[in-house]
Amino acid sequence: MASRRVEAAFAGQSVELGTTTTKPPTNGTNGHNHQTTKNGINSSSPRQASPGKTTVLAIGRAVPTNTTKNDGLADHYIEQFQLQDPIVQAKLRRLCETTTVKTRYMVVNKEILDEHPDFLVEGAATVSQRLAITGEAVTQLGLEAATAAIKEWGRPVSEITHLVYVSSSEIRLPGGDLYLSQLLGLRPDVNRVMLYMLGCYGGASGIRVAKDLAENNPGSRVLLITSECTLIGYKCLSPDRPYDLVGAALFGDGAAAMVMGADPIPVLERPFFELDWAGQSFIPNTSKTIDGRLSEEGISFRLGRELPKLIETNVQGFCDPLLKRIGGLAYNDIFWAVHPGGPAILNAVEKQLELAPQKLEAARQVLRDYGNISSSTCIYVLDYMRQHSLKLKEANGGVNTEPEWGLLLAFGPGVTIEGSLLRNLC
Repeated sequence: MASRRVEAAFAGQSVELGTTTTKPPTNGTNGHNHQTTKNGINSSSPRQASPGKTTVLAIGRAVPTNTTKNDGLADHYIEQFQLQDPIVQAKLRRLCETTTVKTRYMVVNKEILDEHPDFLVEGAATVSQRLAITGEAVTQLGLEAATAAIKEWGRPVSEITHLVYVSSSEIRLPGGDLYLSQLLGLRPDVNRVMLYMLGCYGGASGIRVAKDLAENNPGSRVLLITSECTLIGYKCLSPDRPYDLVGAALFGDGAAAMVMGADPIPVLERPFFELDWAGQSFIPNTSKTIDGRLSEEGISFRLGRELPKLIETNVQGFCDPLLKRIGGLAYNDIFWAVHPGGPAILNAVEKQLELAPQKLEAARQVLRDYGNISSSTCIYVLDYMRQHSLKLKEANGGVNTEPEWGLLLAFGPGVTIEGSLLRNLC
């Protein structure tokens, strides 16, 4: 029965190849490996990949067809969950507006809820049923995103040597990495890594692990897949669990995939980004700020109000050493691919680093278009940025006018800051 319900959620699904664009960052670059003008804009040769450094060779995305609009969503939830408390109603309406999310894509649909009315009963033991549906859903999403990335890459699937799979939405043995390997037709000796339950920084962790694999295995090609489904945490809204209201207004479902490898083959492969460095750091004594627990009714989260302030206080200490690696550029001289955990997170980063508003426009646009898709979201931001870079390059006679250097940042349980130092090679 689970298969039929999941298939209904994906009926008519079309895989996205990153066709949506957004406004660009407008400041300059430091001119690494090419001539620059006074304002730092590339004026001569195209940017070349550095020997031995991991590059992003393709990106794919996929979402369910079930679309959720935040406009009017509060009234829907109030009716569905019979929320009588006027304070709760007002808070939910305010959250649906202040998250800035316009559209999300969800696996959960009327058919699933009609089949499982207990999903909306507080305390009901439904984790087994949720995991059965979610496991199939994240596999389907991951398959579609990976198929899109491999198609864009343009080389045989047999050339994939490593698979990194990231999800905070499923728990099973064997994991989604095996199912995806078989469905994609990867070689039986493909080297697989699973990263489970990392939350919103999982995509950035997957990029770091893929980078290490690519650079320590010459000639390798790594397929990174992130896939998330909110059904595991979809439950009756309760005033006793205020974060449920945030989740109802903010999170969506979706998958992303990237093909990555060092030393791209001329003509056969086209690199978009290069990873110079990747790493993470946790903020001491903050393990309870983001707290997630799996119980008989699914996953429940608690999010501390102090999270935006913690990020604001600590983000500069994470970023400063990275800018020293590239000659001490100013924050507004680089591009920013920041995981849009919510508008408060983006506002905290923007405020602390004194970023020009356009620097986080790609992240804000992804948040508007998809909501927070946990591990997948930072890859969506990268895809938005590369599509706009390519569009600008075409408009400027083949010259890449975007900043060459940039930072990818994501935040999650720990509290953990995960990031990568990137070059734009578009």
